[in-house]
Amino acid sequence: MSRAVVFDEFGGPEVLHVVEEPVVEPGPGEVRVRIEAFAVNPLDLMMRSGTSPAPVPLPHARLGIEGTGVVEALGEGTTGLETGDPVIIAAIPDANARGSYAEHTTLPASQLIPRPAGLTVPEAAAIWVSFSTAYGALVEKAGMRPGDHVLITAASSGVGRAAIQVARHLGAVPLAVTRTSARTDELLAAGAEAVVATDREDVAEAVRAHTGGTGADLVLDLVRGPGQQELLRATRPGGTLLAAGFLDPRPTPSPEGTDVTVIGYRGFEHTLDPVVVGRMAAFLDAGVRLGTLRPALDEVFSFDHVAEAHRRVEKGLHGGKKVVVTV
Repeated sequence: MSRAVVFDEFGGPEVLHVVEEPVVEPGPGEVRVRIEAFAVNPLDLMMRSGTSPAPVPLPHARLGIEGTGVVEALGEGTTGLETGDPVIIAAIPDANARGSYAEHTTLPASQLIPRPAGLTVPEAAAIWVSFSTAYGALVEKAGMRPGDHVLITAASSGVGRAAIQVARHLGAVPLAVTRTSARTDELLAAGAEAVVATDREDVAEAVRAHTGGTGADLVLDLVRGPGQQELLRATRPGGTLLAAGFLDPRPTPSPEGTDVTVIGYRGFEHTLDPVVVGRMAAFLDAGVRLGTLRPALDEVFSFDHVAEAHRRVEKGLHGGKKVVVTV
């Protein structure tokens, strides 16, 4: 038997409970992973509370879209992995059924990548979603180039911090946007070239000051909502704005009368494509090896305290760093 975290109704962290389930044998092309740790992501909270974009069937729904562990069993015809290999889970589109909040999960081998050497288990559990989202949006979707001025909103979030590092790693110039000037020193230490704090300055004016008057070449909008209009004014003519988050629940006005290209991005655009996942894995491995890519961790909880981990994220006590649960 194997333990898993499930919920039978929508609600607060208290609806999460641990049950025992039979261990699933891998089918052809599949791998059973013994989970060592998983990270708590905003989508997990949305699924648990009933506010996720996709419907979650109840009862007995699981959670978890990222994690790390060790290959425990291989299905017939599975190649490229061996029993005992440490891996990172690269995609769980059906997290309600195979989520990583468990001692085991069984997935197609194509949804796993080798775990980069040099990462601790908690770091490996927390690195994929943030960095694959940042890389996928900036590099695969927008074609970020060395020297580009990249404006990153919600810069203290997990994806925001990853985007700063991805931009730096490729020679771009990351400009961080945050709501409070109290985050300035922290974001500069994280690698931002400059920090724009909306509690003290106008975004468009500040960005023009940091870019010699031209504006940002590329904007990663992890917030959306009415504030996107200010980001468009901060973007140079012919620049690109990627809308990749939903932190502001208010409607986002349609961009009108602008020569900025506005495109949307969702992580599963690329994390279900084995070719792109291979590029992401190579990029991640190189960045970890060189010391330029590293997730920022908050607290680490034990498996029996997963509800407390959710409460910490829900209250915003993690400060945008990743909360991890060890199994």
